[in-house]
Amino acid sequence: MQNPQEARPRARSPFTAAFLSLIFPGLGHAYAGAPTRALLFATPPILLIALTGGIVIRMGQFQLLGAFLQLVGAIFAFNLIALVYRLIAIVDAYRVTEYLNAYAASGDGRLGKARMPKNPLSLAGLAAVILVMGSAHVVVARYDLLAQDALGSCIFVDEGSDAGCDTADASPTPVDTGEVNPTDTPTDAPTPDPSLAGTPVPSVDIPPWDGKERLNILLIGSDEQRGGHNTDTMIVVSVDPVTKQVAMFSLPRDTVDVPVPPGPAQRVWGRDYGQKINSFFANNRRRSDLWPGNDRTRGYNALKSILGELYDLKIRYFVEVNFDGFKKLVDAVGGVTINVQVPVSDDEFPGTDGRTQRLYIPSGLQHMDGDQALRYARSRHTSTDFDRGARQQRVLLSLRQQMDPQALIPKLPDLVAALKSTVRTDIPVSQLDELLGLASQVDTANIRSYVFAPPLYSYDTCADARGCIVVPNIARIKQAVKNAFSADPRDEALRQSLAGEGGHLWVLNGTSDSTRGPALSAYLEYHGLAASAPRGRPKGSVPSDTVITVYNGAEEKLAATIAYLEKTFDVQVKTKTDPTIPVDVVITVGRNTPNLQAPPSS
Repeated sequence: MQNPQEARPRARSPFTAAFLSLIFPGLGHAYAGAPTRALLFATPPILLIALTGGIVIRMGQFQLLGAFLQLVGAIFAFNLIALVYRLIAIVDAYRVTEYLNAYAASGDGRLGKARMPKNPLSLAGLAAVILVMGSAHVVVARYDLLAQDALGSCIFVDEGSDAGCDTADASPTPVDTGEVNPTDTPTDAPTPDPSLAGTPVPSVDIPPWDGKERLNILLIGSDEQRGGHNTDTMIVVSVDPVTKQVAMFSLPRDTVDVPVPPGPAQRVWGRDYGQKINSFFANNRRRSDLWPGNDRTRGYNALKSILGELYDLKIRYFVEVNFDGFKKLVDAVGGVTINVQVPVSDDEFPGTDGRTQRLYIPSGLQHMDGDQALRYARSRHTSTDFDRGARQQRVLLSLRQQMDPQALIPKLPDLVAALKSTVRTDIPVSQLDELLGLASQVDTANIRSYVFAPPLYSYDTCADARGCIVVPNIARIKQAVKNAFSADPRDEALRQSLAGEGGHLWVLNGTSDSTRGPALSAYLEYHGLAASAPRGRPKGSVPSDTVITVYNGAEEKLAATIAYLEKTFDVQVKTKTDPTIPVDVVITVGRNTPNLQAPPSS
């Protein structure tokens, strides 16, 4: 009796094996029945995934972005190697499946010519799998080349060649105005005396940030008008890497008489820079005898140096964005949502045609495109320098809080194009991962914000030959920077609130201790109030408790001031009308008035 023919093993699909290898190298070989070969192809990517996973767990999104930017060249090479590796795995899985099918089909265990003819549809499937796999690697290569293009462009001023870079035209007669404003008077730089010009100062390499000391970065918003390169926005971001605390210091662009660092620059500008600070970059960019660096870095080194002298800080790096590019950057990331705390109304905002136009931005959450965000940050005609500086800081913080590296990937081409034409920095590429990692760890909800504007940190006047200027209180600014991380941020917010109301106070002292009036006046001034202590004694006998009198309806504009005084002295204010009193509030020291002392200035 004849034995029935044994059933042959079912043939495996070469296309399926190729597709499984597309999903992960080695899967197709396991499907085909070649476990050893499957393990051989799967081991390298498994080890790589384990290594990468360990790194990702330890790093945040921003730090990963920085690491990617540092390794773009290596990533491009790795992407090419991975492409070849996966191609080999896919084709090998396809061929091994055909081989095993032919072996099984021979019936006698001998491998001869395959009995199953080549399937054109299967070959087309193999081509489709290779095309899909290759397309994925092409996309990765495209983004990698975009990153290389950005790194090789003019963004990083200390990296690579200057060829093809647009540099600011820093003529010796810059303009210090940021908008069309009839009150702004251009101030020309003095023509340098050739006999005083020295030899170029030696170039100095700034050591990289060590990750431990306080990190200070200057953020610059620049404008190009009437042939000048004006640094109209200057914000120093100071980060404590240990506590992850952040402070932001803004200086109004019209600030004058900023101390010049010791050295050759004082020979030209004197001990104080008498012009508006937003012209300092342009006036020093060509002065190789005053500052180290080349034509791309010298002006920034000068600006970092003079602001570092003002703040008693070592400003290590800068990041500059021109205003036109700022609009492109905001648009490239999809706009920004800003919590507008105070409505912005400006009937004299300069338009693109040279005429003024009305600008109104209501309070509340507002999603803004680049043009709207820039208008919000720059409006100045119906607000103070403090308001303007606070708005600029709020825009930056909103951008940082809403920045999602994953969401930026589809927008990378537009973002890179905007960055290349608008951003300059001297941050080393080698430190991007560390700095971005620090940025992802800071507490943006508790930023310590300082705007060194009138009336608390300076006074402004238009009765000056230099035009409308801001004259800083150097000692008060230095003290605020020094105590930025030790002081309670609520105290600074209170000082700004009280100073913003602009009340004027007299402290009258009738006690036998002549120091009590000036001491109390100094205490109130430290907390943001414009207080003085005249020598005259108040009429009548010394009261038992402090007497606070608000004159001529000033209570309507001094709500925060009155609340602060009532809480500090535990009394109720009185109101009175007397046109002969030139101030808003008179405080009469009583026998039980507390002996309040301002903290020492150093």
